[in-house]
Amino acid sequence: MRTYISIILLLIALPICAQKQNVNTIIQELKNTKSNNILVIAHRGDWRNAPENSLLAIEKAIAMGVDVIEIDIQRTRDGQLILMHDETVDRTTNGKGYIKDLTLDEIRKLHLRNGVNRVTQHTVPTLEEAMLAVKGRAMVNLDKCYNYMNEAYAILQKTGTVDHALFKGTAKAAEVKQRYGHLLDKIFYVSIVNLDEPDAETTIREMQRDIKPIAFEVIFTQDTAKVFKNLRNVRNNGARLWINSLWASLCAGHDDDLAETDTKNSFGWLIDQGANMLQTDWPQNLLTYLQTHQLRKDLSPQTNK
Repeated sequence: MRTYISIILLLIALPICAQKQNVNTIIQELKNTKSNNILVIAHRGDWRNAPENSLLAIEKAIAMGVDVIEIDIQRTRDGQLILMHDETVDRTTNGKGYIKDLTLDEIRKLHLRNGVNRVTQHTVPTLEEAMLAVKGRAMVNLDKCYNYMNEAYAILQKTGTVDHALFKGTAKAAEVKQRYGHLLDKIFYVSIVNLDEPDAETTIREMQRDIKPIAFEVIFTQDTAKVFKNLRNVRNNGARLWINSLWASLCAGHDDDLAETDTKNSFGWLIDQGANMLQTDWPQNLLTYLQTHQLRKDLSPQTNK
């Protein structure tokens, strides 16, 4: 109970700028796949300043002004969807064990660790709690959720946040259509493609023909001519291009760490290749870069004068 009171007090105390976030404006921008306006995705929320996948990390990311917050989904023994990256609670809480072997009540008793491994007052949120926290203010990127899409969709329906979420997966078009065809016209789906794979071009072509994802989240370890061709194919055929700057192996070395000393060859390089969605572990650094270079327009609601 004490934790939830703390969260309520946090909501009251957050800067007014956090309340200016308007999810409807973000959604409309997402749908404008040809746009050069960069959507910012905060990996695990603002985990540098709060426990990862916590409600506090979500709130801090919203206050920062990001568009999308990445959260990781796991399912408990009693079928409840919670926020946690790992399959066990060992690394991020003061408990031990596999999530699949623990009930929600057991996980509720645990406390999250922060970035320096200290136990905090914060507890593990459910997907429902996270969606209520972002409702009306930001979108979420549902990672590790492909196997739970039906359950997650039901929660989003319950909370009135279906259009707040990006579902995603690495499966090929035929498998996605067979398993989740009943949802595809109701949700935003993102296809994850490794551009290093020999069939990447075929995968992109089939996904755009049969699924029409709102975006492609692409991974590549080398910046080769083949990679550049596939990056162009994504944007030319009506989808947003999502690149992760989290670490070098996801973006051929043009990553967050490089951005500390050379933004031109990190964030700047990724944008030059056509990226109009960037997922980062340093969202404030990326926001500052975009604002400085006039690569991001205001997505707060417009008021009548």
